[in-house]
Amino acid sequence: MQILKKLLKYLLILLVIIAIGAYFFVQSLKPTYNGELKLTSLKDKVEVFYDDYGIPHIYAQNELDARRAFGYVHAQDRLWQMEVIRRLAAGRLSELFGEELVRTDKLFSSLGIEEASVKTIAELDKNSEAYKQTMAYLDGINQYIKNGPKPIEFYLLGLDKEEYTLNDVYNVFGYMAFSFAIAHRTDPLLTEIKEKLGDEYLKELNISITENSTLIKNEVNPILEKGLAQAVNEIYDNLPISPFIGSNAWVIGPEKTKNGKVILANDPHIGFGQPSVWYQSHIKTPNYEMYGYNLALTPFPLLAHNRQYAFGVTMFENDDVDFYFEENNPQNENEYKTPNGYETYKMVDKEIKVKDSKPVKYQIKVSKHGPIMNGIIEHIVDERPIAMSWVYTQLPNKMLEASYGMSHATSLHNFKDATALIHAPGLNIMYGDTDDNIAWFAAAKLYKLNDSVNSKTILNGASGTDEKIEYLDFSQNPQAINPKGNYVYSANNQPDSIAGMLYPGYYLPEDRAKRIVQLLEAKNDFTKEDIMVMINDVTSAVTPTIVENALSSVKADDFNDVEKKAIQTLQNWDGNYNLEIVAPTIYNRFIYEFLVNTFKDEMGQSFDLFLNNRLQKEINAVQMAKDSSIWWDDIDTKNRVETKQDIITKSIKNTVVFLENQLGKSVDQWTWNKVHTLEHKHPMGEVAALRKYFNVGPFEINGGSEVINNLGFKLDSTGYYQVTSGPSTRRVIDFSDIENSMSILPTGQSGNVLSKHYKDQAEKFNNGEFVSMLMNEKVIKGFGRKLVFVPEE
Repeated sequence: MQILKKLLKYLLILLVIIAIGAYFFVQSLKPTYNGELKLTSLKDKVEVFYDDYGIPHIYAQNELDARRAFGYVHAQDRLWQMEVIRRLAAGRLSELFGEELVRTDKLFSSLGIEEASVKTIAELDKNSEAYKQTMAYLDGINQYIKNGPKPIEFYLLGLDKEEYTLNDVYNVFGYMAFSFAIAHRTDPLLTEIKEKLGDEYLKELNISITENSTLIKNEVNPILEKGLAQAVNEIYDNLPISPFIGSNAWVIGPEKTKNGKVILANDPHIGFGQPSVWYQSHIKTPNYEMYGYNLALTPFPLLAHNRQYAFGVTMFENDDVDFYFEENNPQNENEYKTPNGYETYKMVDKEIKVKDSKPVKYQIKVSKHGPIMNGIIEHIVDERPIAMSWVYTQLPNKMLEASYGMSHATSLHNFKDATALIHAPGLNIMYGDTDDNIAWFAAAKLYKLNDSVNSKTILNGASGTDEKIEYLDFSQNPQAINPKGNYVYSANNQPDSIAGMLYPGYYLPEDRAKRIVQLLEAKNDFTKEDIMVMINDVTSAVTPTIVENALSSVKADDFNDVEKKAIQTLQNWDGNYNLEIVAPTIYNRFIYEFLVNTFKDEMGQSFDLFLNNRLQKEINAVQMAKDSSIWWDDIDTKNRVETKQDIITKSIKNTVVFLENQLGKSVDQWTWNKVHTLEHKHPMGEVAALRKYFNVGPFEINGGSEVINNLGFKLDSTGYYQVTSGPSTRRVIDFSDIENSMSILPTGQSGNVLSKHYKDQAEKFNNGEFVSMLMNEKVIKGFGRKLVFVPEE
């Protein structure tokens, strides 16, 4: 018995020692927010003050030192995010996650992103400030790699740290550009509709702009001088990093603000994930100051402000990807037809390393248009070779110089010059300054095709008639400077005509744009607080009209009492998506049933592609307003031709039956909060035992699709609307109180699950609240946490 007691005693001591060791090990993995660290290549000491939300305020004597310190602090909070995004763009996710990500890796490694990065880097000006500061930023990251602890995800996956290079920075730009592109999820679908159903069906889906549509107006005035479809969709579903979706932004001139100074608002819409997309920082030197938001592995912010000016972005949604059918030589499949005879495909050998499996080797064919996607995307069953032509890989990449120039501008003139360097992805750049200028620039390298070419279907690669005929000068891009209406805005909607035409793209419907214009036109005394309310607005300006057009075709006698109450609920709805409202639940199920009953019989298996495509969002209002349509007829019923009334009536009845089974017999029980939720998912959260530690949520949340507080979800048969995308940040910059402009992140500043800042903004985000973006030095230096970097001797 004495021996047993001793053994138990020693075992208990051992367990205590292990627990203490584990505790201190876990503590060692947290970010360092206090103390002193040494960095090589520093010229002077750098002080980093952390505020209550873990945002670093970096004070340095020169910008190279500041950028180096920024690289270090960015890495200690977001190294896992950096690792995932660099591997995604380079086609290296299978090394982490195994065979499930091979399809994703094949797609991204075939796009030419890495090859474009290598070419760009070889031509860089190594003496430019943009290059020098980027290398300082990378040096800061790599010094953390060398001296700092590994994130816990690295231990869970058995991953070693690996230094970062300039290629990784450019690969992130490439991923961002491809994430914005929409053609690969739309053009193959439209081509299939055209070839299988005919031109009449396609014609009804090519949405035309009506005279009442809300367009972004071009207006340039003087500057004030005071100072593939389904497979790609499935691949996107499996991405462990957030894709870019849409966005809102508006800038109000001093004539429309109570305090007589410019106010800028911006909330880029990006797929939700954990950690949050943006990393905040405030950098101050004797000659430079900027409060910015950076993507992982990007040295310069895409959203930023200082005491002189502010800028933000939305997605332009222009068409910068075209697909081409190539025609192989019947005698030699390694040659393809051109107007000048047959040319030889370029062959590129690739290899993907796969965790716990053998490497996957494959070969890519590349025509003059781009890589052949057959064999890369498994679901392409067309025997004709399909090449992808992408502006991003075909023109010089000056994104680094552009982002540097935008964050170092000294006037609206040179800010505009910086935006003109962007060729892809297409961005709407929003600008406001303390000199009372407001501006919007659609930044992208736009081009023209022949008038007869429909760029939203797969083009003829052999004919020579479907090629680009010219690139437009930046002066022909959509833009506005100090317009007479005293505001500029963007909600990813169609811009007004440029170069004598409406530029083709994959623009989102006018819903958010119309609401933004309604609210901005309503008053001329906006305050920061007004804009904070507006950026959280959840009322649709379009759905009441859709409902009215739908219900005008039905007869009350066709419905029972529950169905009538559901109809009345929709008729009384003002488009509001608050949590306790019933109408959004009815409406979204009705839209699903309407789409099924209208399109699924003709589209068959391709219906799932259409259901969550930009095209579907654009078609709803247009289709519902029609009295007749070729799509109304159900081709499966041989003896009759269905009408709009038939489709709407059937959809309402199906909706009510479904919701009674899902949420109960009483219409009053069908509130939006029961079906609309948000969970910020981390790749490690896919493991059930780790979900509660790495994921943030789920939460009931208000908002909905295509309202200003745009919380996107996928329509499907489940009747649940799990939010997949939304505001990646909300920012309100007020030049009358610049030291207390406001913002919020969806979860938190840190991507380190052990940090107190991993999810400390989540509740505020869900409630529509904000925190201050501090710039007052006295306030900042009053916080208790200070990390000092000193030069290593």
